[in-house]
Amino acid sequence: MSTTTTGGRKAGQMQGRVWTIEAVRDLGVTTDVETAAAILGIGRTKAYALARNNQFPVRLLRVGRRYLVPVQAILNLLAVE
Repeated sequence: MSTTTTGGRKAGQMQGRVWTIEAVRDLGVTTDVETAAAILGIGRTKAYALARNNQFPVRLLRVGRRYLVPVQAILNLLAVE
């Protein structure tokens, strides 16, 4: 089973991407944990472990079994806005 993120990209492709502030802003209101982890330089497995233990560096929204990450929280952590 493959996971997709905004724009139909495979989540694995996000890991090697260079994230600019504009690219983060273009994600929309929320993104998934894998994309947020790639932006913050955290591996996928570690990101989900942090999310389960309520230790992810930014606020998460739990919707059913999914975690959503507010993009504004990522920008705040990066001291952009």
